[in-house]
Amino acid sequence: MARQRRSFSIEFKREAASLVLDQGYSLAEAGRAVDVGTNTLARWVKQLQQERSGETPSSKALTPEQQRIQELEARVRRLEQEKDVLKKATALLMSDELGRTR
Repeated sequence: MARQRRSFSIEFKREAASLVLDQGYSLAEAGRAVDVGTNTLARWVKQLQQERSGETPSSKALTPEQQRIQELEARVRRLEQEKDVLKKATALLMSDELGRTR
């Protein structure tokens, strides 16, 4: 029977990775303590190290600061898309008005 894929909260990932980074556990010890494979835990540790050094991750962020950065970047993208739509609509309306006045 296939093993069901587990999902973990961001807080769980951050706490598990901090066992290695902040409390001196080895990957194997921390993995056993939280019942997670060492490869998975190593990925979380690497991501947390990168986030702490200021890199914005491509996946869902672990640190609150990086989460906020990702939220703000998504908001900027959405606002830029809205602005582009409004520019195109304005240009279309203006060209339509110019066509009527001739």
